[in-house]
Amino acid sequence: MSDLAAARRRYVEAIAQRERISSARLLRAFATVPREHFAGDGPWRIRREAGHGYSSTADVDPVHLYDDLLVAIDERRRLDTGLPSLWAHFFDVLDIKAKERVVQIGCGLGYYSAILSRIVGAQGSVLAIDCDKALASRAAANLRRYKNVDVIHGDGCSGVGGPADVIIVHAGFDHPHPLWVESLRRNGRLLLPLTKRGRAGTVIKITRLARCYQAEAVRRIRIFPGKGRGKTALDERVTDWWERATALAPLRFQGIEQGLPSERKPRRP
Repeated sequence: MSDLAAARRRYVEAIAQRERISSARLLRAFATVPREHFAGDGPWRIRREAGHGYSSTADVDPVHLYDDLLVAIDERRRLDTGLPSLWAHFFDVLDIKAKERVVQIGCGLGYYSAILSRIVGAQGSVLAIDCDKALASRAAANLRRYKNVDVIHGDGCSGVGGPADVIIVHAGFDHPHPLWVESLRRNGRLLLPLTKRGRAGTVIKITRLARCYQAEAVRRIRIFPGKGRGKTALDERVTDWWERATALAPLRFQGIEQGLPSERKPRRP
């Protein structure tokens, strides 16, 4: 077996350098959560960000997981764990703090749920939701040691368990769901990939301000489509509208109606 501790150090250093992350709390979370506990049995099927095909790790040594790569959850559907540097960047953009309540929609096998657990600390909490019953069950088993994490089976569109400081969506949708926006506390943040049928799109961040919401583009992404994502030409046009509007400048609005910003005053969670 190779030096796993050294591999983990290099892994975190590479993430920090690639995305220019300085948050000690965030980097410590990536350093202390064992990725192998959330990857299933090896050898693992992996692929690089720019690559199109999967390959198998040489053996079951977990050192192979401590690299900036995607690990297959379901290769047939091209459903992966998510690129570590990319999600580290998103968590950094959200500026997640100790004691905050985070809702994660699309938790997969729970790796990033565990990292979020470490970031918010014992006085914070994470609600991890997945629409795939089998994945939710596996994530719950993987996260047994993380006492501030609850895992439920659901699509995240019918309930998020109450007001949240941060909501993170790990799948592509065509527009922000009103529930997610209205569930944000004051200064709460929503991170959402807006994608089209080809999985490509733009991640936006929505912040609840004192009297309105503000949406801004973060970066481009390719990601697995969320359950309930629209597939019509109208849905595609709604996604286009959000991408173009947030690319120009931060967009302020009062609420969401029919997928688009409205002047309707938001509810207070």
